[in-house]
Amino acid sequence: MEIVYRKAGLTDLDGIAALARQAAVRMAHEGIDQWDEFYPLPEDFERDIMENHLTVGMLDGEIAVMYAVNGESEPEYESAKWKYPHMPYCILHRLCVNPFFQRRGIARQTMAYMEREAVERGARAVRLDVFSQNFHALRLYQRGGYDKVGTAQWRKGLFYLMEKYLERV
Repeated sequence: MEIVYRKAGLTDLDGIAALARQAAVRMAHEGIDQWDEFYPLPEDFERDIMENHLTVGMLDGEIAVMYAVNGESEPEYESAKWKYPHMPYCILHRLCVNPFFQRRGIARQTMAYMEREAVERGARAVRLDVFSQNFHALRLYQRGGYDKVGTAQWRKGLFYLMEKYLERV
């Protein structure tokens, strides 16, 4: 199973928005009340695309996974006890595996790809936030070596702020 990663374009926007809606339904079915009609919005993905922050992973001609990486964070990130505060870092946003492709290791493979790309761009750490009730994402990040360094309270509830040091490869 070879995923082909590329930067998303505006022609991908409808597929990306549909994938986000499908993922929200899947999460709700699993009792994870995270994504809804207010977040993420197509405008969030359009901005990611226009700023060249959104990557899609293609498999069998379909978007199997998507994520955004940039240096932008909410003010709540300032309260975290970052382990690598003086190192260049990037922030992962909106990682989403197409429900049709879930349970195949795509998220783990995508995280490895994203981390390699981050190192190539000069980052030494990755930061992210994860909904405390999203047990799939929590397990992914914990197994991937991310450490909890703080919390944030947003509209949907408690989120964990996490960070990982990136080894140069």
